[in-house]
Amino acid sequence: MRFLLDTAILIWATESPDRLTRRATAALKDKGNVLELSAVSLSEIAIKQACGKLAFPSSLVRQALKELDIRILPYTADHVFLLFDLPLHHRDPFDRQIIVQALAEKIAVVTPDESFSLYAGIKIVW
Repeated sequence: MRFLLDTAILIWATESPDRLTRRATAALKDKGNVLELSAVSLSEIAIKQACGKLAFPSSLVRQALKELDIRILPYTADHVFLLFDLPLHHRDPFDRQIIVQALAEKIAVVTPDESFSLYAGIKIVW
């Protein structure tokens, strides 16, 4: 099964895995699953790192991607066009982009963010 990881999940899985639920941990550890991180999440981490809001350097991101066997899901124009009609249940621009990717790709999102569940058709693992 494919799973799209919310940005927080990558960080928590690396720095404080005890914050993950059993269900989220099981999804991450199951070698039969395909774990994906949005290219948007990489941008979010880089921007927050540069602004001093996050201490998660690129070296740690690369290490986490490798250790957790996560592939990067490109953010495409097809994803962007879904934003035009996405209701404003959630105002965080990074999360909105992750939401449209999950909807377009028809994959579940591993996230602690309850706002994601406000969107029809999205599957949440937490």
